[in-house]
Parts: sequence; C-alpha cells; structure tokens
Amino acid sequence: MQFKVEHRMGVPAPSTVIWDVLSDLGRWPEWNPVYPEVSGLLRIAQTLTIRETFPGVQPRVIRPVIMDWVPNEQILWMTKEAGGLVKRIRYIEIEHLTDEDRNCYLSNGEVFDGLLGPRQGKKHKHRLRAGYEALNTAIAARVMAVMQGQATAQGDRG
Repeated sequence: MQFKVEHRMGVPAPSTVIWDVLSDLGRWPEWNPVYPEVSGLLRIAQTLTIRETFPGVQPRVIRPVIMDWVPNEQILWMTKEAGGLVKRIRYIEIEHLTDEDRNCYLSNGEVFDGLLGPRQGKKHKHRLRAGYEALNTAIAARVMAVMQGQATAQGDRG
C-alpha cells in the first residue's frame, strides 16, 4: 500500500519556461525554499546530493537517484531509507492546460512506499504538503520573474 502527498497549482506560463527554471539545478539556491542546496546532474541513474528543509522538520541531506526526467514535463527521483523499508518517490510535474502551452498545472509531491513508507508519509503529511506548496509558490514566482526579465533561467546563461 502506498501513501501520496501532493500540492498542485496553475501557473500562467509555458511549460518551457517552467522547465528552464526547474532543470537548472545550479540556480536552485537562488529561489528554492525546500531544496536550497543541490549538487549533481539531472540524468537518469545519477545521484544528487540535496539539503532538504521542510517546515517544522530538522534539515537533512538526502541522496536521491534520478529515476526519470522528461524535458518540459517531469523530474522524478527516489530515496530509500531505513534499509529500504521506506521508499520515497519524489516528483515535480508540468501539465499543459491547452494545446497552445500558455498555462500549465504544476504538481509536486511524493509517494511513500515500502513496509514503513506509508506510516512515515502519514506522520509528516501536513509538513510535507506545506513544503510542496512553498516550493510551487517559489517556482511560480521564479517563472514570473524570468518572464518579466527580472531573473534568468537556464537558457539565459552564457
């Protein structure tokens, strides 16, 4: 049995701009309240080193493995804890609202699996959801700043 915690919101921006913000891991410290430190490459089977700072939870370093990433659509990683008894599958997804790709849904959340995973997810669901909401809000703000020329995204670096 799995347990899922998620936050979802609309963002009035094209998926390409959202993706440029998300996929530029090197700039996450400039705007990301939940993952203010990250190192590694966005590549399948690569391990990232991330400082995770959810509200009300002691900050910690995690080392998730990238399971999948699809440009303009999703980033998916997995972390195993407690000797594999807790499996956390983390996702950030972009969904087009129209064929014109002017507005998108941004979903970010986590699926808890394994023998103890659902229990851990349920125990921390309110804090996790608050973190996912803060992250979505920060992504949307960064995307708006990029669109208004007040910040740069991945494609803008020289």
